[in-house]
Amino acid sequence: MLIQFQDYLTFNNIYLWINFGIIPFWIMLIFIPNSTFTKIIINSIILPLILSSVYIYVSYQLILMEESFFEVFTLYLSLEALYTIFATDSFLLIFWIHFISINLFLGSWMSRDAVKYNMARSVAALPLFTIYFTGPLGIVLYWIIRVFYSKKLSFHD
Repeated sequence: MLIQFQDYLTFNNIYLWINFGIIPFWIMLIFIPNSTFTKIIINSIILPLILSSVYIYVSYQLILMEESFFEVFTLYLSLEALYTIFATDSFLLIFWIHFISINLFLGSWMSRDAVKYNMARSVAALPLFTIYFTGPLGIVLYWIIRVFYSKKLSFHD
């Protein structure tokens, strides 16, 4: 039974499960940011535990495949090194999990902040959607919108 489960956990299946599995949480952030359910699921440690468990599993598989996990630090040396690292399925999946996790964290923060400033969900939806796909661009868009709602310009709020 365990071997069947491990055979199912290919990098491609993990990628698909993460991509489709994260969508309901983004829908909750966009449509029901104030609900208790959203606060319990998204603003708690549950999602980071799930995503970090997947991250650890993929890292473990990487070590079992005898690929050097420390090769990842060569990505700082050149664009060619970055390209080489991303050409490996395992490293690409690890970075994708990293990207998804950070964007979800940003979306969660933005959603709570929009509620704090009584921002309409329809106004907050565009930056959330942008964060889902681009991360930093969505935060900048949200910050520009937020300046009008908070009536102040602050770089560290």
